[in-house]
This record gives sequence, C-alpha cells and structure tokens, in this order.
Amino acid sequence: MKVKQAFPVIGVAVIAVIALLKIGIAAEPAQATGAADTGNTTPTVTKSTTGNFVKPAADELRARLTPLQYEVTQNEATERSFANEYWDNKQAGIYVDIVSGEPLFSSTDKFKSGTGWPSFIRPISADALSTRTDSRFFITRTELKSSIAKSHLGHVFEDGPEPTGLRYCINSAALKFIPQEELAVSGYGEYLPLFED
Repeated sequence: MKVKQAFPVIGVAVIAVIALLKIGIAAEPAQATGAADTGNTTPTVTKSTTGNFVKPAADELRARLTPLQYEVTQNEATERSFANEYWDNKQAGIYVDIVSGEPLFSSTDKFKSGTGWPSFIRPISADALSTRTDSRFFITRTELKSSIAKSHLGHVFEDGPEPTGLRYCINSAALKFIPQEELAVSGYGEYLPLFED
C-alpha cells in the first residue's frame, strides 16, 4: 500500500479508537460502583403541582442518579451495548425518562435490533422527544432528547422495521421501566389501554 493511500485508513482507525475509548470511559465510573448494569437507583417521579413532569435541580439530580445515568443523560455519554439493563427486556410496560419520569416509549413498540441497546419503532407520543443534529465523531446522526428534562437518550436511525422504518436506539441508563401491572399505582394508568387486545 502506498503511503498516500494509508493516511485515510489510519485516520478512520484513529477515529474508531477514540470513539471506543469515549464509550468505555463513560461506562467505567458506574462499573466501579457496581451500578452500571443494575440501574438500582430509582428516582421518584417528579411532577409539578400542575401534573407536568419537571427536571430536578442539579444537586438533587447528581445525588439521585448513578454515575452512568448522570453521564448519559447530562453529558451525552453512551453506555456499552449488551451490558445494560433493558436491551433484552421483554416485559410489558412503558419506559420513562430516568430524570423526570416523562413517558417516552412503550414495550409494544420495542423490537430486537441486534445492536445491544433498547430499540423502538416510535415514541409513546409525538411530543415526547426533541431532536438535533449530532456531528460528533465525524458522522452526522439525529440525537434524541426528552422534551421536558432535555435528557440525552440516544439516536434515531432510518433502518428500523415497518411500519415506521425508524430505529430509536436508546441508552438503558436514560430510562426507567414501569411494568404494566404497576402503571396505575405509579401514576401512569392512562397508558394501560396500550396493552389491551
């Protein structure tokens, strides 16, 4: 291989190594505390007096979330694939923002993407998410954030199954799962019709 031809190959390899290191570094603090895969920190749902979900103050948020949950939702880190809580969860229920409790996705829209992260064909409602162009790592992707708390969730890609053709690829660390049988007692009873035949 000629020297001029080797430069682009080396450049791509360096970018890939940097991306992998960033992912690994983001996951390390939580693994050191033993909390990366368990997601045992369960913040209480925070609603304002009008019934809307709100983002807690920064100091409360840091105290309530695991290091990995904080890095993912507040600093746009990415957890490791196949080593997260919900990638293979098959229970019926909804997924809410770990920060505010805002409903984001339903298990009825979850599918096995083979990526090692929870994947959905659509959000639970059209206004649950906001998007922005993410050009980090020399690629352009569409980043997903929760509408209320602005938590980083993951990205959406145009390689999903029908009927939407979309794959909402989400970090488990950004989510809290509410099982179907706990929806009513957890304040999410309005979502029970999603699971009726």
